[in-house]
Amino acid sequence: MPHEVRVRHIGDDDWDGITELEARAYTDLGLSEGRAALESRMRASPDTCFVLDIGPRLAGYLLALPYAEHQYPDLRRTEAEGGAAVSRNLHLHDVVIAEDLRHRGLARHLVGHLTETARSQGYERISLIAVGGSDTFWSARGFTAREGEAAPAGYGPGAVYMHRAVPDVALAGASPQTSHSRREVG
Repeated sequence: MPHEVRVRHIGDDDWDGITELEARAYTDLGLSEGRAALESRMRASPDTCFVLDIGPRLAGYLLALPYAEHQYPDLRRTEAEGGAAVSRNLHLHDVVIAEDLRHRGLARHLVGHLTETARSQGYERISLIAVGGSDTFWSARGFTAREGEAAPAGYGPGAVYMHRAVPDVALAGASPQTSHSRREVG
């Protein structure tokens, strides 16, 4: 039986699930930040941070916040109080899908929703740091790295800073105007 997939803004009751997903994804890489850092990143830009539900289950999350190009969060610190930086670049800091739900297009669905949100809010670029060998995943989604650029400090061996332009046209299947994006998965 298919279940509805819904993308929505993060609520107060989501943090235990987000923290658990983040720890499972990043502890073995030595990159887990903890709840205070994650919450601070969402508070810096709540309109660009989302969870993905499948039916009643929190199945994934995405945190993105404005950062100048080639700048990114320090994993050892929380975001400064006072809101997000002013930038035309939106930094995709974190996207995690529960292990048993990966390889079903759910991360692509979240990133598509973020891309539509970025476009509708006037961002020109999206950047990210690919960790744990994920640069091939991001390359397949249009992100590129600059030749010879130094690996981002504090993000582990092989980390790669990548970026892409926000498309001028809407992508099918995402609807930032309602703060929700829906589809069904079986």
